[in-house]
Amino acid sequence: MRLLFVEDDARIAESASAYLRKAGFAVDVADTGESALSLANLNEYDVAVLDIRLPGIDGLEVCRRLRQAGYSIRILMATARDTVEDRIAGLDLGADDYVVKPYVLAELEARVRALLRRPATVVPVMLQVEDLTLDTGTRFAERSGRQISLTSKEYAVLEYLMRHPGDVVTREKISAHAWDDNYDPASNVIDVYIARLRKKIDRPEEASLLSTIRGAGYRLGAPRHARAR
Repeated sequence: MRLLFVEDDARIAESASAYLRKAGFAVDVADTGESALSLANLNEYDVAVLDIRLPGIDGLEVCRRLRQAGYSIRILMATARDTVEDRIAGLDLGADDYVVKPYVLAELEARVRALLRRPATVVPVMLQVEDLTLDTGTRFAERSGRQISLTSKEYAVLEYLMRHPGDVVTREKISAHAWDDNYDPASNVIDVYIARLRKKIDRPEEASLLSTIRGAGYRLGAPRHARAR
């Protein structure tokens, strides 16, 4: 899961983003409203943690623009003042929830996870590719009655593949969803996670679901043209 953390206090941003990364999230940090909007235009995020008090374009205006542009990103507004006015303003502009600063990091993580259990506007909660299912709310994966245990990063990669069944998905697209800007494109980390998923998903007695398309990327399930027949 990829998060956009928008905070102009460098000390707070560093500690909170480090905590969330340890919890298994990919986190990009923006310190202004303008940079937050630029990153949202470049990358696909699952959640934005958005401070209301920002220099230049404030968090309320960022929220309004994201919703006006049609982004289905879940938005967690952060405010240093626990006032009804701040909460109402953010929710009226399309925020999904709010959290009060200074952050209690365990609460921040819990609120982010709670938002992730809510389906985005056009995204189903239960994903299925042939006999493989994934509940995005509980992160429970199963194939033909067999439970599959996943780490946080394995889940992020599998979830993205299952949202694009039958498509050839490039390493760049996977990294954009499951890793942050610190990802090294020269590393083989994605290949390692694909290999781990293949061992967990495809048992010797089962039909292979996860394929490597040489020079192109990876595919989960039969190609779209094959399924259409």
